Amino acid sequence: MNSEKRNIIVGQSGGPTAAINSSLAGVYRSAKERGYKKVYGMVHGVQGLMKGHYIDLSEHIQSGLDEELLKRTPAAYLGSCRFQLPEIHEDKEVFDKIFGILDDLEIDCFIYIGGNDSMDTIKKLSDYGMLTGSKVRFVGCPKTIDNDLALTDHTPGYGSAAKYIGTSVKEIIRDGMSILTAHGTVTVVEIMGRNAGWLTGAACLAEGEDCQGPDAIYLPEIAFDVDKFVAKCESLLKEKNSVVVCVSEGIKTADGKFVMELGDGIDYVDAFGHKQLSGTARVLANILSNRLGCKTRAIELSTLQRAASHCASRIDILEASEVGGAALAAADEGDTGKMVVFVRTSDDPYQANTEVKDVHKIANEERLVPRSWVNEEGTYVTDDFITYVRPLIRGDVPPIMVDGIPRHLYRKGYEDIISGKYFEDKQ
Repeated sequence: MNSEKRNIIVGQSGGPTAAINSSLAGVYRSAKERGYKKVYGMVHGVQGLMKGHYIDLSEHIQSGLDEELLKRTPAAYLGSCRFQLPEIHEDKEVFDKIFGILDDLEIDCFIYIGGNDSMDTIKKLSDYGMLTGSKVRFVGCPKTIDNDLALTDHTPGYGSAAKYIGTSVKEIIRDGMSILTAHGTVTVVEIMGRNAGWLTGAACLAEGEDCQGPDAIYLPEIAFDVDKFVAKCESLLKEKNSVVVCVSEGIKTADGKFVMELGDGIDYVDAFGHKQLSGTARVLANILSNRLGCKTRAIELSTLQRAASHCASRIDILEASEVGGAALAAADEGDTGKMVVFVRTSDDPYQANTEVKDVHKIANEERLVPRSWVNEEGTYVTDDFITYVRPLIRGDVPPIMVDGIPRHLYRKGYEDIISGKYFEDKQ
């Protein structure tokens, strides 16, 4: 343990979640408990840090109530980014700039809360630190609703998103049952997840004594056949008037083409080379309407599934705070180039512990849904999947309500900080 502690810095990166700020609160509390002088927050991650955009978090988190509000505040409180660091041999100046800023701020620990691409940032920074003899320790704190990080049982953010998806799909099913149409209705619900089907599989949570659940679930791990999909929906319409199917945004045909590309197509690609995936439900709804002559609806849950803090899982919020604290503890005790992971020891009662793993074995790897957790037809998840996901959605975190609407953490001037105007005015 460092006997002469100075300061730490923490950032958030990638797509936000309903639990990402709980991890931020966990980092902050752990740093204070362990005697660090200042906790800096990068504004818009490492991309903002390179511009000198950072704040003293003690000016924003001033009480226990602020911590509780932060845990219940969706989106990335510090602002996020999708910025890919170059390879060290390609642009050494970028790393020199970052490490220069860290030296100026007297940073001992660098904590980055994020998903797969964010762990690439931790990997590169820790590697450069090792090369240059820097004493800054770099540790990753997992976050992603996609749940696709390697070596961990699950990721903070996933449980709350899964809870929202199960709840919303159940409500969509109930709504569809209430209206009869002449030729039946097929509702196609599009769910995030890119190449991994963990989120889409969570639609199974709608199933229970009072609801039969969705009629079909299509994951990106299984090649998608449009003709079989149409035939499946046609068969279902012969049995019932309202059909609800859930599809991943990232489903592909056998030749590797995204289903959403069968429509108008979207050309936007982010810094990591990821195509923007949206419109899959609309494409499939149009195909069904044209081929079957039925009424269709396309529902894209989009950012709702990662911003719904009012439907957060208590387990998820607690674990998110726990991994934040564990990340800081690991860095404080000398670890670098690591990420905190969950190791599940029991499904019922649910128990999971934290460990640290080498980030080099995590960055740029994807953890997909096992084929054995999907039925032979490729149209629904198995009991193994349900057993896996159900404990992660348990418990509620009631919002702190003001005038009937959830209250989030806010400080005067916050909008200027996030927009960058605050830093422009300082120059």
